[in-house]
Amino acid sequence: MDYLFHIVPVVAVGLQITLKIFIITIVLSLPLGILMAIGRISKIAILRKAMYAYIYVMRGTPLMLQILFIYYGLPFIIDGLKLPAFPAAIIAFVLNYAAYFAEIFRGGIQSIDRGQYEGAKVLGMTYVQTMRRIILPQVIKRVLPPVSNETINLLKDTSLVYILAMNDILRITRSIVQRDFDTTAFLVAAVFYLFFTFILTKVFGYLEKRYAVYDE
Repeated sequence: MDYLFHIVPVVAVGLQITLKIFIITIVLSLPLGILMAIGRISKIAILRKAMYAYIYVMRGTPLMLQILFIYYGLPFIIDGLKLPAFPAAIIAFVLNYAAYFAEIFRGGIQSIDRGQYEGAKVLGMTYVQTMRRIILPQVIKRVLPPVSNETINLLKDTSLVYILAMNDILRITRSIVQRDFDTTAFLVAAVFYLFFTFILTKVFGYLEKRYAVYDE
């Protein structure tokens, strides 16, 4: 028991990196995903095709490969550009998850009846006003379940920064196990992940119930 109380604070140190990556990625990738979704269904062919190609590439290649490319590959393409580990990780996570959120929001936007666009046009609303006041509020309600799933996946995917030698939960946990030849640290790390997954599940569950009230 003494050993458990000793390693818990040590593993908890890794939460700083894990939560920073998680929060920054969510804050940046969600609005970027919405913009990409709008571009994905745009009437401008070049923009629509560009968004399709980007989303296809980001969803079709592993996030780990993207992290490695940004950290190790960019210096070969752009001479002298060597990003520190944390910014490289943030860029990779934001660009990757924005693509996933874009497809989620695209599906939500296209599920809205076209008559609502026409009604807004009759009222004199611009496209931006229609999206902001009428379409997106409905879309957010409809996409909460898939956004919830991706958010939980993001929490777990933060462990991938281990490959950049960043001291997240996973890296610290492994160093403890290798040092002490005891797997208890893995159980502690699992509890941390499960705890935050529980919180996210409850938060999204609350949001879904709150938005469901408007359907009654």
